[in-house]
Amino acid sequence: MTRVAAIDCGTNSIRLLVADLPAAGGDAPLVDVVRRMEIVRLGQGVDRTGRLAPEAIERTRVALASYAAQIRELGATRVRMCATSATRDAANAGDFRAMVVETLGVEPEVVSGDEEARLSFTGAVRGLAAEPPYLVVDIGGGSTEFVVGESTVEGAISVDIGCVRMTERHLHSDPPTPAEVAAATGDITAAVDRALAAVPGREARTLVGLAGSVTTVAAIALGLSEYNPSRIHHAVVSYDAVAKVTGDLLAMTTAQRLEIPVMHPGRADVIVAGALVLRVIMERAGMPAVVASEHDILDGIAWSIQPTP
Repeated sequence: MTRVAAIDCGTNSIRLLVADLPAAGGDAPLVDVVRRMEIVRLGQGVDRTGRLAPEAIERTRVALASYAAQIRELGATRVRMCATSATRDAANAGDFRAMVVETLGVEPEVVSGDEEARLSFTGAVRGLAAEPPYLVVDIGGGSTEFVVGESTVEGAISVDIGCVRMTERHLHSDPPTPAEVAAATGDITAAVDRALAAVPGREARTLVGLAGSVTTVAAIALGLSEYNPSRIHHAVVSYDAVAKVTGDLLAMTTAQRLEIPVMHPGRADVIVAGALVLRVIMERAGMPAVVASEHDILDGIAWSIQPTP
């Protein structure tokens, strides 16, 4: 076994996975040592300003310093950190890179949308007992990745309809007004149709949904009294259930969403946009259900640093 550390730094959250991987070429699953997630909102204002806010970089530094200490404590021998949508877009990405090198001791890799899609697909479908081909959608803070394939990626595209970006662009009232929801829905629908024209998503047999927006919607639909990854992982949620949860969230204020037992405090203000993205994808792709997955790009990053034979 090789102990590795994977870090996924997105627009809304930064996550850590320390895991033991089987020997190169082995088929055994990875073994979690620790998984952590912090909401740092690195992409705060990027859609409007084109720059990472200094306070957002500082929030990320604090979380990353804690991760670095745990990586050292647990003895991970290989570390890979991938940064996604927010740092692809930012004019001052160099400030972020310098902070990461100083704090973690490794270079952050600002991955392309295609690489992000490949990593997400690998993490999501490995060990998945569902009928291929798969349409894997990773709804992030700044972007959403669409990936189609069976055992390998056959097509992928990244579009800028993440939950933070859509909230900052359209959903300014609390709760959002019908006009704001209509504007967001129109923006999302156009992007989803463009994505589904670029990759054969409508030909897939199984829709797999990744990241916090999807797993939170699934947890609400399941009626969980607390966030339970083992109950959420590979849960099948119908379109009707997703539509109901989305409608309920749209009618609530942020304060009311915070009272939902499974709601992470850092997600309550952007979950409406994330749920809207999921609902529109299901509608436009003609998917009657979504399989929620707790395994995603983080697992793909971990597998990518497995030693070669």
